[in-house]
Amino acid sequence: MAKENLTIHDLPLVERPREKLLKYGPGRLSNPELLAIVLRTGRKGESVLSVAKELLREISLDKFSSLSCTDLKIRGIGTAKICELLASIELGKRLFLDKKVMLTQLLSPEDVFENLKDIRESKKEHFIVFLLDSHNQQIHREIVSVGTINASLVHPREVFEPAVKFLAAQIILAHNHPTGNLEQSEDDLKVNKRLVEAGKIMGIEVIDHVIVSKGGFMSFKEKGLF
Repeated sequence: MAKENLTIHDLPLVERPREKLLKYGPGRLSNPELLAIVLRTGRKGESVLSVAKELLREISLDKFSSLSCTDLKIRGIGTAKICELLASIELGKRLFLDKKVMLTQLLSPEDVFENLKDIRESKKEHFIVFLLDSHNQQIHREIVSVGTINASLVHPREVFEPAVKFLAAQIILAHNHPTGNLEQSEDDLKVNKRLVEAGKIMGIEVIDHVIVSKGGFMSFKEKGLF
């Protein structure tokens, strides 16, 4: 029996798309294998992998976002599969659009202040780093420490490890003052100096450090502390 015409259950476990996805994650699957999971079953005399490969040969992946019911019906795909496939494609498109919208530009301390609503009134100090791309767009926000902010607790390793992981070009530091006092402390200055110097060595620029509280914010950059 040709491998193309095998059913999913005829394949070894390590070659079955669902099992591969569960064991290795979706990133390890080929385009036909991912499509086969969405289609679920093949046609008479053809495995679902065979159908998926045929569909991808006839319609390139970059054209999937504009597929219609008519495009799929003429290829012998049932109504239920068409609905499932088009719904999956639409979800992917919306996810991509939402991700683009979520890339928030952090160009000012006001933007950082608005982003930190969750910690402004906290009774504990939170030290946070915003990871930015080369266009000053946020790609990740990481809580580095919770508690008293000092040089021993906020280590460059914890700050720059996620920056390297997410390929950040620059970062913004931020933390809250539970007392409401927006003046920088000696520990704040020490931490800031240490991280700015570490950033220069790493090639990841620290472009600001913002202190927030319930009543407002203070920018190290605007205050000339950089």
